[in-house]
Amino acid sequence: MAPKKTRTEANRLDESIDEVRRERERRAKTYRERALRIFPWICARCGREFTGKGLRELTVHHKDHNHDNNPPDGNNWELLCLYCHDNEHSRYLDAQWCDGSTPSGTQEPLSTYRPFADLAALLKNKK
Repeated sequence: MAPKKTRTEANRLDESIDEVRRERERRAKTYRERALRIFPWICARCGREFTGKGLRELTVHHKDHNHDNNPPDGNNWELLCLYCHDNEHSRYLDAQWCDGSTPSGTQEPLSTYRPFADLAALLKNKK
């Protein structure tokens, strides 16, 4: 059985957690404000436009999923509505869980369609 934490230890732990949360919120507010100044208030996925009170539903998505990567020009960000943002993170987690390999251990190609496969032959016949 684990020893009980004293009241001061619990208070210090709570204070530390609160401090980490405040810092995360402060950092998020900073890059959110910058992103809202840089980009139009439109979801990059569904195209929904946001104004007024609805603007709170527009979130900043980190393209590389690294919340510490906040370049000043915003090239790691895109504005997504709450729904598209949740969908993006779900797809990211699904991709991590299922890496696309087959039971034989080989990686399946993402697409089998090759639109330019015979382009060289077509161009050769044009001459």
